[in-house]
Amino acid sequence: MPPLLLLASVLALTAGGCRSFEFQEATLDAIQLGFQNGSLTSTALVRFYLGQISSLNPVVNAVIEVNPDALKQAAKADAERRRASASGGDGRQMGRLHGVPVLLKDSIATRDRLNTTAGSLALLGSVVRRDAGVVARLRAEGAVVLGKANMDEWANFRGAVDTGGWSARGGQGKNPYVLSSPPCGSSTGPAIAAAANMAAVTLGTETDGSLLCPASLNSAVAIKPTVGLTSRSGVIPISPRQDTVGPICRTVADAVHVLDAIVGYDELDAAATRAASKYIPDGGYVQFLKTDGLKGKRIGVVNGLFDVDDGTARQMVYRQHLNTMRKHGAVVIENLEIENLAVIQNATVSGELAALVAEFKLSLNAYLSDLSYSPVRSLAELIAFNNAHPDEVNSEFSVCINHLIYFLSFLIVRSAHELPHEQLQEMLKQFGQLIFLVSENTTGIGTVEMAAIQQLDDLTANGVEKVMKEHRLDAIAAPDSSAATVFAIDGLPGIAVPAGYDEQGAPFGISFGGLKGYEPRLIEIAYAFEQASKVRKPPMFKQYNKFRLQRLDSIFNSVSPCSG
Repeated sequence: MPPLLLLASVLALTAGGCRSFEFQEATLDAIQLGFQNGSLTSTALVRFYLGQISSLNPVVNAVIEVNPDALKQAAKADAERRRASASGGDGRQMGRLHGVPVLLKDSIATRDRLNTTAGSLALLGSVVRRDAGVVARLRAEGAVVLGKANMDEWANFRGAVDTGGWSARGGQGKNPYVLSSPPCGSSTGPAIAAAANMAAVTLGTETDGSLLCPASLNSAVAIKPTVGLTSRSGVIPISPRQDTVGPICRTVADAVHVLDAIVGYDELDAAATRAASKYIPDGGYVQFLKTDGLKGKRIGVVNGLFDVDDGTARQMVYRQHLNTMRKHGAVVIENLEIENLAVIQNATVSGELAALVAEFKLSLNAYLSDLSYSPVRSLAELIAFNNAHPDEVNSEFSVCINHLIYFLSFLIVRSAHELPHEQLQEMLKQFGQLIFLVSENTTGIGTVEMAAIQQLDDLTANGVEKVMKEHRLDAIAAPDSSAATVFAIDGLPGIAVPAGYDEQGAPFGISFGGLKGYEPRLIEIAYAFEQASKVRKPPMFKQYNKFRLQRLDSIFNSVSPCSG
């Protein structure tokens, strides 16, 4: 048996007497039921996911590092559950995330032995002062921090060339359904990990498409909250106007449970979280998980967003989905127009890029200056670091050595941040850092930037807001993340749900977006659609090109652990 599969088998067999529990595709409801009836422990669950990571990560590069204290946190949760049981409780009062392992995008800070680097070698070894606001809420719920997930380095905001799910620390993220298909980003690792059963719960971030796109292309569910609904404190930033933190899970229900846990006011992100707190409903969001949630909903279909090639599987499936929505009581209004849609979707023309580059410099410099320790303290120093580490060194020997050390780190349960990184560089020749250079040349929010922000506000008011109000829409539906920018530029919410698979088996999704605070109706729509369509299936890890189509198990049986 190959070493990776052997290690996964050993970890699974040492799961602590929980062999009757079905780990694959386990939902939060199933996990909590397992905790309550004794068929599962947090320790067993963490061991299972560590096994999944050790066997799958060399193929899909979803995880940058694992938490050396994850098993200790799991044991603590198990002990708390035993004490509650001894005192007459059944553990239900502990909350839906108690004892549940969570993977965090590498831009979300944790005050522990994990790094927070946005995938960059420049921040390796930096020390944050405190947990990110959303992490503090997860810990308060008893969640176990499993590790840090890969991402587009600097959230794909470094150069003009799309990094496509790559980071210097995590390598190239791979789509777990068809390894050669794009995984999208920048929350690449969270989406891959959720889809591939490397965690039940993951957190990502979005500025423009970074939750909705990877969820769509990896057959996962993502909730992109209204900006300010979740705190951004302790999250490596791009823009305070557009940044938001949200869950990526395998089901709408799981994502909603996580959303309930992470929303709320944070004094370290006071202005945004105070303004958005009015949108949080009494009783939370779980109450909107209704199988009849499509009934009476008005859903818009906008010209220019549903441009799918005629005769393809995607086009036929999307048409079926619109009919399914109608069948379940929705009013689907097609052929709508958003004014200046082409302008909105061109970041240079709309003013989005002009605003973002100025906001990025201010926000990143503030983040770096607040760190207890950091090798770089400003965007200028970060640019200099990249110039000093420009090229990738990726010989077969160095990759093999890195993988072997990576496997050993799991065997001895050490933190992955202890691994050597000198063989990896910043691939400056391939991806560049043009956005960094443009951002460094800005001087704050001046007249040009204010005009750009005003233009973005006007485009939203005369575009998506006008259409939704005129047609009394509850949501706009769109393929994958094609409407992401429409909702991003004014901090509007969206939910992505699996929609189907193309001729090669690569996933595609459907997203529902609305106005600020529309999360309740979006959840009703997304959940009812998910229950009506039942699209999602586990990944097959196909290696597809014009010569071959293979399953991962055949790949494992035909190559050495140093491949991939």
